[in-house]
Amino acid sequence: MSWFKNAVFYEVPVYAFRDSNGDGVGDFAGLTEKLDYFEWLGVDCLWLTPFYGSPLRDGGYDVSDYTSVLPRYGDLDDVRRFVAGLHDRGMRVIADMPINHTSDAHPWFKAARQPDSPTRDWYVWTDDPDQWSEARVIFVDTHDSNWTWDEEAGAYFWHRFFSHQPDLNFDNPGVREAVKDVVRFWLDVGFDGLRLDAIPYLYERDGTNGENLPETHAYIKEIRAMVDAEYEDRILVAEANQWPDDVVEYFGDGDECHMAFHFPVMPRLFLAVATGDASPVIDILSRTPAIPDDAQWGIFLRNHDELTLEMVSYDERAFMLETYAPDPSMRKNIGIRRRLAPLLGGDRRKIELLTGLLLSLPGSPFLYYGDEIGMGDIHTLEDRDGVRTPMQWNAGPGAGFSDADPGSLYLPLVESDRYGPPSVNVAAARGDTTSLLHTVRRLLEVRPPLFGTASFEPVAMPDSRVFAFRRVDGDDEILVAANMSAETARIDFDGLKVDLVTGNRVESELGPYGFVWAAASGA
Repeated sequence: MSWFKNAVFYEVPVYAFRDSNGDGVGDFAGLTEKLDYFEWLGVDCLWLTPFYGSPLRDGGYDVSDYTSVLPRYGDLDDVRRFVAGLHDRGMRVIADMPINHTSDAHPWFKAARQPDSPTRDWYVWTDDPDQWSEARVIFVDTHDSNWTWDEEAGAYFWHRFFSHQPDLNFDNPGVREAVKDVVRFWLDVGFDGLRLDAIPYLYERDGTNGENLPETHAYIKEIRAMVDAEYEDRILVAEANQWPDDVVEYFGDGDECHMAFHFPVMPRLFLAVATGDASPVIDILSRTPAIPDDAQWGIFLRNHDELTLEMVSYDERAFMLETYAPDPSMRKNIGIRRRLAPLLGGDRRKIELLTGLLLSLPGSPFLYYGDEIGMGDIHTLEDRDGVRTPMQWNAGPGAGFSDADPGSLYLPLVESDRYGPPSVNVAAARGDTTSLLHTVRRLLEVRPPLFGTASFEPVAMPDSRVFAFRRVDGDDEILVAANMSAETARIDFDGLKVDLVTGNRVESELGPYGFVWAAASGA
């Protein structure tokens, strides 16, 4: 089973793509209406952010019912129709599953708060808010502690994220079995895999930072063994925002997660295009340990969260904030809440360059909805909502997303002249064969399978502005060259080469922010 190694993933929140019933919120019926678009674009697997029962205080990552569909999105039959429609078209879908924590509105937590509750230890409690002070606070702009006092329970409860998201206690066998049952439920519905959200934080131990503990890995192995024994061709994706040396442990010996996100690659791609120097990307890839043969990295440019700068140096972080988020309102936590196109100043060349690199670097690429048309953001919205605005299908009042009054949508439409629906939408882009959308579609069409499986070998070029590398798989080889600067740069390839994207012979010069996927003539 290796379908995920050659797959191109596409992340989409259910609420953001298409509103089928005019209530201002996207739903599963709306997603089903757009199955032809996914097929036309050429993606292989969708990733849906949480759609479960939730108070929606954190975009659905605060789950109050793991086995229900939030009614505004539809019901289980709607989900099954959508999944079946994808499968009929040869595509797959994975679901986001936050297992580290629940909402404080979950019945499990409500019961655990009661005095003498038999399920009290389904969550983590203390009388000492200084306990486990070695554990870092993740949301430093909103919290100064991982403990919050609960008056009804008469104790402090533990949370690694927002205070309305209490952490489950995985030392409790009942919790471990309940989470396994949730995994079974959605795989039984037909999902091809689950993205396990925030899994480095499942356990807590004295004298540690509460991350990547041996007990966590042992439990993930239990889930993997269950999935392998009871299902076929299903995958687990680890969301662990950590350094590669730590994240690689989530593959185990091929007995934990099938995939894991490689977070540190992403900020270095933006750093490289800002400085014209690819060495940060080369460095992080050289520091990335080998992974099992049946495992795969997931790589991305943008997603539903902020562009995290946790894993760059202090000086690099300061430079990137000044370059990409000069307005403090563009910043969130230790990162930047902007979409791909605005981050790059709407420069089509830079967008295509980074997309071309995303699709050719080691791993399976994850695209974010709307980035294929160059959608913008509203960085002044609450939290990270600015990068989660409605998909822009056409130039109409509701952008083709909804027939509801635009003022009643779940989030406002982008209104800027440069990025709003009148300027950026799918209908216009599909009608223009020179559009970014058609370029992205072309890249997905010609992307060779070896990009998902081949080795990565940096290649020295005579011009320091050029980032070049080989992808080699047996006798097959493709040489990628990317000009990270705004000036024409010289490249030097041995032998006759043809650019897979354009079909033209590779020349000795590469234009500003240009790139080539070069194969031997006739390949």
